[in-house]
Amino acid sequence: MSFVVVIPARYQSSRLPGKPLQDIAGKSMIERVYLQAKQSGAERVVIATDDKRIVDAANDFGAEVVLTATTHESGTERLAEVCQKLNFADDTIVVNVQGDEPLIPPAVVSQVAQLLVEAPEVKMASLSVPIDEPEDILDPNVVKVVCDKQQHALYFSRAAVPFERDGNWSNEHYSRHIGIYAYRAHFIGEYIQLAPSPLEKIEKLEQLRVLWHGEKIKMARASEIPAHGVDTPEDLAKVRALFN
Repeated sequence: MSFVVVIPARYQSSRLPGKPLQDIAGKSMIERVYLQAKQSGAERVVIATDDKRIVDAANDFGAEVVLTATTHESGTERLAEVCQKLNFADDTIVVNVQGDEPLIPPAVVSQVAQLLVEAPEVKMASLSVPIDEPEDILDPNVVKVVCDKQQHALYFSRAAVPFERDGNWSNEHYSRHIGIYAYRAHFIGEYIQLAPSPLEKIEKLEQLRVLWHGEKIKMARASEIPAHGVDTPEDLAKVRALFN
């Protein structure tokens, strides 16, 4: 199986300034993510950033890095620029690994790429994990996904979907979406040309644009449950503790 990993990494973060360059046990966060992605079996791992400081850091640890525009509104737009600049073939499988997940399991990265290998008719794939805590079902920060019997996503929501009408809440019906995606390179360019949908504006979930326009997203249970990404100083402290 052949696939490429692209790691979008913005320098600015409202909750954790300079997040990609924060130190974790002697290495920057972006280097930690890069090292995890390198273990996935990807033939190429590329960091995509809007800041020269991250370019310099990536060069220092020997990573391939692309300096992209500062005007992108999403990681997907940054991905599209990388695909264009590096002339990826249309059928290249590109896995988007978030730049703030220093504990992303390499097996999960290769798993989401394999979904597209096994489903040549699908242009995009992602993963979910079971929801074990009842309070997570009602937590709007936990994105739920509902699938059909072929494991194509029917809907993503911050609400409790499916809704237990009779009040018999059971965790077995709920899946948490995790933010890792695999795309066919040509679809990334197509995606950013799609008009934003009313649903994504309501839910603040960009992936709903794909479903709104009639495309499929192949889903599967993640082979390993990834640790939470780093969004806040508290998250960073937890990850540093794990590495130490």
